[in-house]
Amino acid sequence: MDLRPYIDKFARRLFEVESALSDPRVFDNPQKAQELAREHARLKALVTTGNAYLKVHHDLDENRALLAAESPESELAAMAREEIARLEPEDTRLAREVQFGLVPPNPVDSRNTIIEIRAGAGGSESALFAADLYRMYMRYTDALGWKVETLDCSPSDLGGFKEIIFSVIGQDVYKRLKYESGVHRVQRVPATEAQGRVHTSTVTVAVLPEAEEVDVEIRPEDLTISVCRASGHGGQGVNTTDSAVRIFHKPTGVEVRCQDERSQIKNKAKAMIVLRTRLLDRKVAEEKSKYDAQRSQQVGTGERSEKIRTYNFPQNRVTDHRIELTLYNLSNVIDGDLDGLITPLIADDLNRRLTALQL
Repeated sequence: MDLRPYIDKFARRLFEVESALSDPRVFDNPQKAQELAREHARLKALVTTGNAYLKVHHDLDENRALLAAESPESELAAMAREEIARLEPEDTRLAREVQFGLVPPNPVDSRNTIIEIRAGAGGSESALFAADLYRMYMRYTDALGWKVETLDCSPSDLGGFKEIIFSVIGQDVYKRLKYESGVHRVQRVPATEAQGRVHTSTVTVAVLPEAEEVDVEIRPEDLTISVCRASGHGGQGVNTTDSAVRIFHKPTGVEVRCQDERSQIKNKAKAMIVLRTRLLDRKVAEEKSKYDAQRSQQVGTGERSEKIRTYNFPQNRVTDHRIELTLYNLSNVIDGDLDGLITPLIADDLNRRLTALQL
């Protein structure tokens, strides 16, 4: 595949974006300026990778030509073989990165994200594992320098969470965390198990790109807003004032509650963010279901198993069922080392989308 035309196209578009960003008037529209800045960063990286690929590819061709022209026993032929062995893997890697650049970026990948963790099957053990997943994500986000804000939580009696909702703010948050959505299954001996038997429990994780005001129209007359006293573990004053806010969206029946802040105003603002995000997710899901219904008539449902990942503590094993990836470093994963799972999922997704382009 000749990648030079695509690299030239990236370079031309980079020049156009740089010209647009040099015009002070573009910053009169902050959203447009932000979109151009993100595109500029992406294109600059692609052009840099593309130029590196062209150089490696040129050097590889020269060494192959030299090897063909020389006697196999000559010193130059031996040097050419060494260079070819060094350059071929680099040529393949850089070519793949350029090809990945041909896949249109998901416009919501750069958005901040809301994560909802809920205990599933397994009672108190499920709630305890929900807390483990929450700590896992906290350590991962901390390592990447992302900011986390708790929006709502419902603690369980044994120290876990029946539910916890939080937002993650940073660069390319949704791009990396979106693969965490689904059912997470844990297999381990609960602290309350007297006979040492391994139990299986589940926790659900929902990862939603934060909606912007232009994505979803919310009319004030469609909302019922009420305040109540915050519940659960709270600091001084949190549980003694009516600071928690509950918002009910009448057309859809979606209800949101936020109690993390002492201020009603702050809780209302956070609750509106969650409501807008859930309504956007509902809107996208409805559109997807229409497409899936049409597609299933042609190719069947092809649905995956409900669980996306299994955490087996006795064997120190974690398995992602979507790509059949198994790692024997569960202790590191629970401590927040998620790149070994997330990076292969991103690569698999890009490969599927690249294949769909039929390049």
